[in-house]
Amino acid sequence: MAENTVDFLEPGNYVNRELSWLEFNYRVLSEARDKTLPLFERLKFLSITASNLDEFFMVRVASLRDMIHAKYTKPDIAGLKPEEQLEKISVKTHELVNVQYSTYNRSLLPALRAQGLNVIEDHESLTKEQGKFVDQYFADNVYPVLTPMAFDSSRPFPLVRNKSLNIAALLKKKKDSDGELDFAMVQVPSGLSRVVELPVTAGKNGKEMRNVILLEEIIERNMQTLFLNYDILAAHPFRIMRNADLTIDEEEAEDLLEEIEKQLKKRQWGEVIRLEVEEKADKRLLKILKHELDVSAQDIFEIGGPLDLTVLMKMYGGLDGFDDLKAPAYTPQPVPALMNEEDIFSNIRKGDILLHHPYQTFDPVVEFVRTAAKDPDVLAIKQTLYRVSGHSPIIAALAAAADNGKQVSVLVELKARFDEENNINWAKMLEKAGCHVIYGLVGLKTHSKITLVVRREEDGIRRYVHLGTGNYNDSTAKLYTDCGLMTCNPLIGEDATAVFNMLSGYSEPPSWNKLAVAPLWLRKHFLRLIRREIAYAKAGREAAIIAKMNSLCDKEVIAALYEASCAGVQIQLIIRGICCLKAGIPGLSENIQVRSIVGNFLEHSRIFYFENGGSCQLYMGSADWMPRNLDKRVEIVFPVEDEKLKEEVFHILEVELEDNVKAHLLQPDGTYEKPDKRGKIQINSQRQFCEEAIYKAKMAQREDDPVSTRVFVPVESEI
Repeated sequence: MAENTVDFLEPGNYVNRELSWLEFNYRVLSEARDKTLPLFERLKFLSITASNLDEFFMVRVASLRDMIHAKYTKPDIAGLKPEEQLEKISVKTHELVNVQYSTYNRSLLPALRAQGLNVIEDHESLTKEQGKFVDQYFADNVYPVLTPMAFDSSRPFPLVRNKSLNIAALLKKKKDSDGELDFAMVQVPSGLSRVVELPVTAGKNGKEMRNVILLEEIIERNMQTLFLNYDILAAHPFRIMRNADLTIDEEEAEDLLEEIEKQLKKRQWGEVIRLEVEEKADKRLLKILKHELDVSAQDIFEIGGPLDLTVLMKMYGGLDGFDDLKAPAYTPQPVPALMNEEDIFSNIRKGDILLHHPYQTFDPVVEFVRTAAKDPDVLAIKQTLYRVSGHSPIIAALAAAADNGKQVSVLVELKARFDEENNINWAKMLEKAGCHVIYGLVGLKTHSKITLVVRREEDGIRRYVHLGTGNYNDSTAKLYTDCGLMTCNPLIGEDATAVFNMLSGYSEPPSWNKLAVAPLWLRKHFLRLIRREIAYAKAGREAAIIAKMNSLCDKEVIAALYEASCAGVQIQLIIRGICCLKAGIPGLSENIQVRSIVGNFLEHSRIFYFENGGSCQLYMGSADWMPRNLDKRVEIVFPVEDEKLKEEVFHILEVELEDNVKAHLLQPDGTYEKPDKRGKIQINSQRQFCEEAIYKAKMAQREDDPVSTRVFVPVESEI
């Protein structure tokens, strides 16, 4: 084979990170447009696209804006400068928003009406009886909460909170036809339900029609009661997005917790980077908003429908009686290896245990910490926490462990974006309970998922370890697909101790037994594994890579994958979100296939398979192939070495590579298309994993019938 002369680092070989993310949000939007899905599930997916876009603006667009302010002009991985990126993002996001509202107005609203739910879009279309109900609701529930705010020579422009929904109005004093126009606004109260159900009416087909109206329409209808001495010339809802990207100088911060608390308050008043306003809003009103909020024309979104479509999630969860329009709920199944009367430590001593959430329950992880907290033989518990739930049973167990005299060390990552406030509260609570709390390392986020339990046993000290791909969050564990490993392997136990010594002190081990840890070692580890496959391919031996992750945007890793493809390594990537790699390009990536799975659960596990000349190696962990994960975070990737468990993990990859229902394949032109499934058996990987988990749990109850990881018996009726 002739040597390849392609420059793998050429910017034209890469996709801009932000534009790739927008492609991902289009894939989520495609679920909202899929008429084969239950109607309320489509509402949910449309809501998710809106929530995703909010965070994208507050963080990614805000970061680019900061670069421009700092006169940073270095091109990105694809050769685009910050200003060029913002221009392309503006075009793409306006297109996306148009498709969102076309989906809502033309597809979802008519479908909801056909199912007996009428969303009243305009308060002027209310019937006399509905108007009477709405006005009384306003007087009783809404009016006492509202605070109208005026803007004139004696009163400054009101401070508009990030993401808050507001109604702006143009006013003129009554009996003063020549007077100046005044501006006023009122915030739609976030403490009240935005979805208000009205009395049932008769539909066209004689069936009952349920009616809902949004709170802002009720307020707009009754605006006159807030400004009695004025005529209201125009009133329109608007909403802003502010820069929420925290900038913290950790070297200068004497107390990181206090500094983050201070920065969180600033998040509400950061630079305005997006203005959403009702379509056809009065131009005079829009001019005032544009000037006072200092927003450019490209950052204004004129919306043909309700602002902030995340309200659809409230409709999804807040309206009773529509269960037939939702996907049947799935109950996570017990883990077969733990379906016995023995305690969790005894079960782990029998052999490593694989966990696959949410198909299998997250309870064993909680029970691991709870049991350790109560066990008199447990001496110490150490854990990293990145995102936890609002009423975390793990936090409660850690506090109980400290109360029981255990040595408890917890690293709470205060810089977990949008969970900072939650984590600050947990950190304070754990400290009060007597836990030793670490706030992470200066300049790094601790994103690894690891728990170490040190236990005194008859034959000496034994270390039990849980390692995971997802957060210690019992709520998201029902929604995110993740894997975990429970082990008492002494070498992994030694490494776990070294990890916590590194986090709590200044001890960096010279080498690791089993774990690969970022930021100092993980990049080299992955590049070495990729280059080993290249060497095997050139030697004519078996060479393949299968990698599953959330995002791929590290230039050095992508260049290595291009080199591997050109050497003949077969590469299959399962990437949910951002992918800066171009797939299927002759002479560059013709041996690389990329697929993204967007389904009912959020794909979150990271799994890495290397053929290794026929002696395959499998790893799982917390890291994506992104610069931030490899260089700026504490991450852990761990091997799966038990042969039975390796089969199970490989099976996960196999099924996802066969998915032709929820998978989208990356095309050479950068677009994603669903695979052609005509004449093929339809494979929905998430549904299959649900069915397999149910089957395995049933089989585990029959002691005389061993479970095979390869057995698959459909039991759809039980989901």
